Amino acid sequence: MSSSDDDMPLAGRKSNGIKSNAHPTTDKSSGYTHKSTDIIPKSLDKAMDAANKPTKHAAPGISIRNGPVEDMDVDERYGASGKRKGRAGMSNGVSHADESDDSEEDKPLSKRRRVSNNKPENESPSDSDDAPLVTKNTKGKAIAVGKKPPNIKETSIGESEESDVPLQEKLAKEKALIEKRAAKEAKAIRRDEAKVPTKKRTKKPDSDDDDDEPLVKKKASKAQTNGNLKSTSKAGKAAKGVKKEDSDDDKPLTKSSSAKKHKDTKAAPSKVKKESKRIPVKKEETEQDQEAEDEEEYRWWEDPTKGDGTTKWTTLEHAGVVFPPPYEPLPKNVKLHYDGRPVTLAPEAEEVATFFGSMLNSTHNVENPTFQKNFFADFQEMLKKSGGAKDKEGSKVEIKEFAKCDFKPIFEYFDAQRAEKKALPAAEKRQIKAEKDAAEAPYLYCMWDGRKQKVGNFRVEPPGLFRGRGAHPKTGRVKKRVKPEQITINIGKDAEVPLPPEGHHWKEVKHDQEGTWLAMWQENINNAYKYVMLAANSDVKGQSDYKKFEKARELKKHIDRIRKDYTLELKDEVMANRQRATAVYLIDKFALRAGNEKGDEEADTVGCCSLKFEHVTLKPPNTVIFDFLGKDSIRFYDEVEVDTQVFKNLKIFKKSPKGDGDEIFDRLTTTTLNKHLSNYMPGLTAKVFRTYNASYTMSTLLRDMKSEGSIAEKIKDYNDANRKVAILCNHKRTVTAGHGAQMEKLGDRIKGLKYQKWRLKQMMLDLDPKLKKKDKRGPGFYELDDDLDQEWIKEHQKYLVEEQRQKIEKKFTKDNEKRKAEGEKELKHKELEERLEVADELAQKFKQENKTGKIEAEGRGPTVEKLEQQLDKLDQRIQNMLYQAEDKENNKEVALGTSKINYIDPRLTVVFAKKFNVPIEKFFSKTLREKFDWAVKSVDEDWEF
Repeated sequence: MSSSDDDMPLAGRKSNGIKSNAHPTTDKSSGYTHKSTDIIPKSLDKAMDAANKPTKHAAPGISIRNGPVEDMDVDERYGASGKRKGRAGMSNGVSHADESDDSEEDKPLSKRRRVSNNKPENESPSDSDDAPLVTKNTKGKAIAVGKKPPNIKETSIGESEESDVPLQEKLAKEKALIEKRAAKEAKAIRRDEAKVPTKKRTKKPDSDDDDDEPLVKKKASKAQTNGNLKSTSKAGKAAKGVKKEDSDDDKPLTKSSSAKKHKDTKAAPSKVKKESKRIPVKKEETEQDQEAEDEEEYRWWEDPTKGDGTTKWTTLEHAGVVFPPPYEPLPKNVKLHYDGRPVTLAPEAEEVATFFGSMLNSTHNVENPTFQKNFFADFQEMLKKSGGAKDKEGSKVEIKEFAKCDFKPIFEYFDAQRAEKKALPAAEKRQIKAEKDAAEAPYLYCMWDGRKQKVGNFRVEPPGLFRGRGAHPKTGRVKKRVKPEQITINIGKDAEVPLPPEGHHWKEVKHDQEGTWLAMWQENINNAYKYVMLAANSDVKGQSDYKKFEKARELKKHIDRIRKDYTLELKDEVMANRQRATAVYLIDKFALRAGNEKGDEEADTVGCCSLKFEHVTLKPPNTVIFDFLGKDSIRFYDEVEVDTQVFKNLKIFKKSPKGDGDEIFDRLTTTTLNKHLSNYMPGLTAKVFRTYNASYTMSTLLRDMKSEGSIAEKIKDYNDANRKVAILCNHKRTVTAGHGAQMEKLGDRIKGLKYQKWRLKQMMLDLDPKLKKKDKRGPGFYELDDDLDQEWIKEHQKYLVEEQRQKIEKKFTKDNEKRKAEGEKELKHKELEERLEVADELAQKFKQENKTGKIEAEGRGPTVEKLEQQLDKLDQRIQNMLYQAEDKENNKEVALGTSKINYIDPRLTVVFAKKFNVPIEKFFSKTLREKFDWAVKSVDEDWEF
């Protein structure tokens, strides 16, 4: 065995000085009683080993099925024995989905996913302690469950289904090879670093967590000490932690020390090589873009001194924030009806009533009992404050029951307002938009250290009803109007402070040079701070993304030691160490979030460290089912195969006396976990593993990739690699409700192109009737495709005629609007009728073709050669659409966007685009190109993660 320090674990595992304690203990600092023992008896380990023999073909690291699960019947409450409140917020037994509602902002996660209520396979007995949460309630009775997320399939990653090797085994082997390569690279990097003498590294603060917070909220950074952690009794207590500590998992990552960079990891070059391929980008410029381009470009990623200190700016000027317009009372004839009678409300209460009344079409929200209950409670409170309701005689009306409230008159008024606004002429809409843009122009940009920077959302959120995502317990609560007196402005000392609205004042004016926020206030729902920040494409935001991915690159040097250490600690006799090792294993292998402690009134979402007894189901020999309320209050189901030792550990962590409501990792918090990880690398937290695993996997796949063919084929190659990353890193999703309709529409478009091809071939025969006999492609070339029949052709012809009519009518309306705007006389309806004759002629032509079976050649001077050229173009279009269809079908169960935007280093996408000469716009939208401008301009095709 090597004695090299590189191979020695940083965190000690021996229990020197620890007294064996096989009984639950109480943490003196928190008063919390740990139900797990301090030390795991060897007899228990042996008994578990005997009962749980190692599996022959374990495939650890890959989910069997994984994704968010919605519209499922669940228990209203998990059990009263937990530290936290019961999971009332998770009771989504009633589906509130509204298929008629087309408002995207009214839907959680942009789209509600349809999940059928089928019983899952392999359901555990309802009386089992390990039965999945969805199959039993607190009384042990079976309840209805939703359909599980889909199994991973060969088609999901473009693999052939004919292979004899199970996909599960194939993916696990591929992941194992990638991890071996990572370990080899890490050792090589450290070996090369050891050869080069480096200057003494300066210590930096571990975290810039509070960069974006007000000065009054900032906490002093504490220096972390590298070295071995001895498992003494004192250290054991420290490892246990206090479960009520706030987690820092969601805070920004620490800055990377410039001394840490080395030649092997190839930090972003200061200059892009002249011979580097340039990526063609479509011009989508506005006047503001052009104006910004006229300024001298500042490449902050080439400035090694930028971002080293804590001061983020020296001078800062901006115009403040834009407030929503004041409330306009309803017309006197529009009233809320209570128990059949119209009632008059004070403006403050009437405004709250309009919040609910204006969104009756969003049945997903307004039919949700939690939404109704929370809204009505806040509405009644406002009624008390504003003097209550009165009938038309002026008598007081007590509004006590929500069921007696009729908001339809209010909804009909707002619905008519929306229809009126939608019906406005295009010229008038443009004028309204131009006036709004002119009023907001001063707020769009700020001057940051003398440079013009775009501001993100400078508008103060208007009052309304909080919706939340998933089964949020506060959905329906009233978001109060934010007043200037609540807002703190952050600006330079010598800058002119923006004026608040007349008769008001700002809460405070600060000059916080360590913060990157321009304004902030506290909202009333979750008491969270809201910040006005710079836009995603600004220097500051770009630096934040850059540091995030550089932190993941730095993890490359340490990943082998971390994996070696936690693998050894999976058998540690100290319970705290074994729990910590198991948690790191789950976070590294399955991309689980670390999890945070929640307050009593917060949505009780769960992560790895906060998993409770009922969230984990164990199915021998080594399958683990996670079922809990995940990020954004969306129910998450993850069925995975784990290492035999991990399965055994989870069984020990769930051992009696633990039951529903008890935490599995009761001797671990996110804070203590991240503190342990920082011993390997300054600023390393659990969240870095997701970024590292996705980026390193993509980097490995790109290194071995040879993409050839058309642009469409290359895009498919990239998406196949991205898809594989998403599966290997467990970024999956359920199939969206609209997927089937989208695929059907795409199929119809492909069939439409095939119909065009057939018509062109018939035109060729019209020009040369003997072509069918002398053509080397044979007579079958001129026959109708098998998937086209006469019935479909007739329907398609009707569609083409109707499409032509709509185009003509739209063009006619647009021409009249232009004439009206320019003061010219509008075209008469007779002109429209004459234009529509073209569509009538098309219908007549199709009718004649169907009758005679003959298609006459069209166009100016048609020839067989010209028609052949058109055929070639149609063939290419069909091929591209077939690639799109295949890609779309393969992507239906994989969250490609999650991987590409949040976890894969954008420089890897740029490398692919430059290496294979694909326009970057094929991968990044205009917004993303602006956001990742630093990535597009900082690397060439030879850059490596």
